[in-house]
Amino acid sequence: MEQLKKKSEMLDISLSEEQLQQFLTYYEMLVEKNKVMNLTAITEKEEVIDKHFIDSISLNKAMDVTKPLKILDLGTGAGFPGIPLKIAYPNLELTLLDSLNKRIKFLDEVIEALSLEGIVTIHGRAEDYAKQASYREQFDICVSRAVANLATLSEYCLPYVKEGGCFISYKSGSVEEELEQSKKAIFELGGKVKEVIAFTLPETDIERTFVVIEKVRKTPKKYPRKAGLPSKEPIGIMKA
Repeated sequence: MEQLKKKSEMLDISLSEEQLQQFLTYYEMLVEKNKVMNLTAITEKEEVIDKHFIDSISLNKAMDVTKPLKILDLGTGAGFPGIPLKIAYPNLELTLLDSLNKRIKFLDEVIEALSLEGIVTIHGRAEDYAKQASYREQFDICVSRAVANLATLSEYCLPYVKEGGCFISYKSGSVEEELEQSKKAIFELGGKVKEVIAFTLPETDIERTFVVIEKVRKTPKKYPRKAGLPSKEPIGIMKA
């Protein structure tokens, strides 16, 4: 875990022995569970450290995560970026949302094994929870490493963000064209592109781009639309 410790320090994150042990336990549980269900295609320890752990906690390049923020990780999958963020920044209040119950059950096991507090999981579709008053516009930040275009992700994520908060999308490489295509959706949903932060993960050639979208006004009640539509017919993007 020396690699994780060193690269975290390059991101100005200091991990204690206890936190390093939590990351190691998480890694071991991930690889073990991956034998019986598809959680990740990446299982080599060094790759997991770079592509999952370091990548997840690099959010500090886009936001001051030392504050006690309320964060939703939408489409969390195997727990990225939510669980690494919670380990590195215990002050964060995390909610992990995923549509596959098997993944949620795995994450519950991880949370218990690591004795994490201030973190909950919810199973269901993003479109459904966004309509509920206890989730809608309740979060300081919504993050997502899910693979979808920015217009679709904005429709899933922005309804959860309170005014003045941000939706931060983990993207790879150049995003100019995607940003251009999603401008109408972002505006329609009450957002505004605040900044785009591009960098390379420490001692790798892995390019990461954060698109930071600020919530400047309430999302119209009709969004998100019913299940499936945000991905099938993204706002403002003409079908070929």
